[in-house]
Amino acid sequence: MKIRKLDIENYETVVHATDDATGLNAFIGVHDTTLGPALGGMRIWPYEREEDALTDVLRLSKGMSYKSAIAQTGLGGGKSVIVGSPDVVRNPETLRAMGRFIETLEGKYITAEDVNTRVVDLEIVREETKWVTGLPLEKGGSGNPSPYTGFGVFLGIRTCLEEAFGSDDPKGKHVAMQGVGNVAQAVIEQLLKAGATVTACDINEKRINAVKEKYPEVTFVDPDTIYDIPCDVFSPHALGAIINDQTIDRLRCPIIAGAANNQLAEVRHGDILREKGILYAPDFVINAGGIVNVSVEFQEGGYNEEVALKKIGNIQNALKSTFAMAKEDGTSTNRAAIAVAKKIIADAKRS
Repeated sequence: MKIRKLDIENYETVVHATDDATGLNAFIGVHDTTLGPALGGMRIWPYEREEDALTDVLRLSKGMSYKSAIAQTGLGGGKSVIVGSPDVVRNPETLRAMGRFIETLEGKYITAEDVNTRVVDLEIVREETKWVTGLPLEKGGSGNPSPYTGFGVFLGIRTCLEEAFGSDDPKGKHVAMQGVGNVAQAVIEQLLKAGATVTACDINEKRINAVKEKYPEVTFVDPDTIYDIPCDVFSPHALGAIINDQTIDRLRCPIIAGAANNQLAEVRHGDILREKGILYAPDFVINAGGIVNVSVEFQEGGYNEEVALKKIGNIQNALKSTFAMAKEDGTSTNRAAIAVAKKIIADAKRS
């Protein structure tokens, strides 16, 4: 295995590994460990260029630093990506090589589930390194974090509804879901139970069929038209940078609240949303449920679901504080949340 360290300003550690024997081509980004070891998921994606994979790992790891800080997990921010199609690289040999790659950081980075990564994949990675979280409950872990991320997003949507409409009741509200992966499905289930209407899209036909079978009341549209749907909440659950110069004027909603990471292509897009009167729930605040759940594994006595659910409930308080600060400072909710996270990290560095 060849490991190359990349010198990236304002990042503690960024490394690139290639392994001809197993086909591994992966990046690990450690943004900041001031508050603790860098925890972040392991993403598998068929990036067209290595530069795209590097950009993703940098954006995601920084987002994890902010997420961990605001969620008060006692952890830092990191991320890893494996370049390639899941059907090709999601095999025991490549995953074990990834485990060996993670092990070289000696605990500075701890991995977890992410896009195209399953718990069973993490079990294979765990054969080569102990720095893995989110393993099955029977193996001492906290299990699949997706339902907990989904629970946090649902609570966050309710908080946004209260801020925008004066009531947090989803009954009768229309939510447009971009992507119907594991987290989104957890959100859909809770929204439907609460009486909301859901319109959704996805690029994966298998996922669409699974949702149609489980939740026949969900209406599906073409992925490109989801931005044009008149709705109360636009809820992104796919890849990042979907709020950009091409899409922002198409949105027909008063609220954006979803689990996708790095939803804003640029920080300035948060300013545009504010000018348009669209309430944006900063992604790294509302989607913190999974990492909060996993962080409980590190508490004395090990994982406790009751403790985790109580801590996930704090997402509502974090959002309310963010909205209040944005109003007070006359700034976007995204800038307000970043300022809070940076202050938490800076205060920790000084102490």
